[in-house]
Amino acid sequence: MEEIVETDHHYLITIKEMEEKIKETPKLLNQTVGKESCCIFRVPQHLVQINQKAYHPRIVSIGPYHHGKPDLSIIEELKWTYLGELLARTAQNGLKLDGYFELIAPMENKIRDCYSEYIPFSGSDLIKMMVLDGLFIIELLFKWADLAPHAQGDPIFNMAWIATFIDRDLLRLENQIPFFVLQTLFENTRVMRSGGDDRSLRLLFVSFFNYLMPRPVEVLKRIGNVEAKHLLDLFRLTFIPTSHPQKPRNKDVQLIPSVEKLNAAGIKFKAAKCDTFLDIIFHNGVLKIPKIKIDDATTLLFLNCVAFEQCYGYCPNHMTAYTTFMSLLIKNPSDVGFLCDKEVMENYFGTEKEVVQFFDNMGKEVVCSFGENYLSKVAEDVNQYRRKGWHVQWAGFKHTYFNTTWTFISALAAFILLLLTMIQAFFAVYPYVGGKSIGRMVENI
Repeated sequence: MEEIVETDHHYLITIKEMEEKIKETPKLLNQTVGKESCCIFRVPQHLVQINQKAYHPRIVSIGPYHHGKPDLSIIEELKWTYLGELLARTAQNGLKLDGYFELIAPMENKIRDCYSEYIPFSGSDLIKMMVLDGLFIIELLFKWADLAPHAQGDPIFNMAWIATFIDRDLLRLENQIPFFVLQTLFENTRVMRSGGDDRSLRLLFVSFFNYLMPRPVEVLKRIGNVEAKHLLDLFRLTFIPTSHPQKPRNKDVQLIPSVEKLNAAGIKFKAAKCDTFLDIIFHNGVLKIPKIKIDDATTLLFLNCVAFEQCYGYCPNHMTAYTTFMSLLIKNPSDVGFLCDKEVMENYFGTEKEVVQFFDNMGKEVVCSFGENYLSKVAEDVNQYRRKGWHVQWAGFKHTYFNTTWTFISALAAFILLLLTMIQAFFAVYPYVGGKSIGRMVENI
C-alpha cells in the first residue's frame, strides 16, 4: 500500500513539472515559425552537413543569431566607427542617434516575429543591434558607391580579404536583419548625395554584389520596389526569370537523365545568353543553359538561397529547382567536362569530381517536387523528345560508332571488310550466274 502511495506522489510531481514546462517561453522555436512573417532561419542540420562553412559568418555578425561571438569582434568595433562617421556627416540636417532608436523601437515585436528562434535579447538591446547593424550596412553601401568618403586606412577598402568575407557574410541566411528595418533607416539617413544621386537601397545593394554574377545595369533596375524579406532574398529575387512562372504541372514528370545519356540520345547542349542563369530552355532538341561560373561565391549563394526556400514556404523555389535540375544532369566528372567544353559552365570550384559531389549533395538533401517547379515543362519536353523514334536511334548509332576516333576507325574498318566480302562473293558467283544467262540468250537466238 505504501508503494502505491509513493508512486502516486511521483506521478503528481511529474504532472506538476509538465504543467510548468507548458508555461515556459520557448527557447528554440519562435511561435511565428511557419507563418509568412517568419523569414530568417537557422539552417537545418541536414543542409549544414553539405558545407558547414557556408552558413556561419566568417568576419561580421549581422542580427542576433551570431551576435557577440569573439571571433567576429574586429568588425564589431568597426561598426561603431562607421556609425560615428554617418552621424557626423549628417549632423546638420539628419537624425541623431536617439532619432534612429525612436524609428525602430515601435517595430520590436515585428522584428522578433521575423526570426525562427526565440531572441533572448531585451528590447533595448535588440533595437541597438538593429540600428547599429543596419546603419553599418547602409554606410558601407554609401562608401562603396562614393556617396560617402572613406578613410585612407579603412581596412574594408584596403584589405581585399576583409571586403571579400564581408560581402559573403551579408548573403548568409543566418546573418540577416529584416529588410523593412534597413529600408526605414535608409530613408531617414538624409545623406547629401553627390550629383543628385537617387539610387534606391535595392539598386545600391544589388549593384554592390553584381561582381558575383555580372548583369547589365538595365537588368538590375528592374527590381523596382520588389518586396524582399531581407538582403539574401532581395539578391535571390533578381535572378527569378519572368519567362518561367512557377505553375503546378503534372506531379508524375520523370526525372531527366545525365548529360552523357542525353547527348547519346541526340540532345544538343548550347550556352544561352540570358539575363539570369535560371532561364533554361529546351527547343527542337537543343537544351539551352545560360553560362554559369561555379566558384566559392556562387556555391555559397546556391546553398543559402536553397536553405531559405526550404524553410520559407511563401516564395517560389527556383534556386532549389535549378540545383536539383543540375544535380540530375551532372552525374560524372565527364558531364562537367562536357558542359565546360560547350561553354555552359566555367569551373573555378575545384576538380570536376568536386563539382559533381557538390550538386549530388544538393540533390540528395533538399525537398523538391520535380513536377511542380518552373523547370518541370523543360524536363517534360526533354523526356518526350527522348521517346521519339528515328532521331534517337540515329543518335545512338552515332554515339556508339562515331563517338571517338578509335570507334570511328573500327567502324570504318568493319564497313570496308564487309564491302570487300560482298565484292568477293559477287565475283565468285558472277561467272556461274553470268555464264548461264549468256547461254539462255544464245538459245533464244
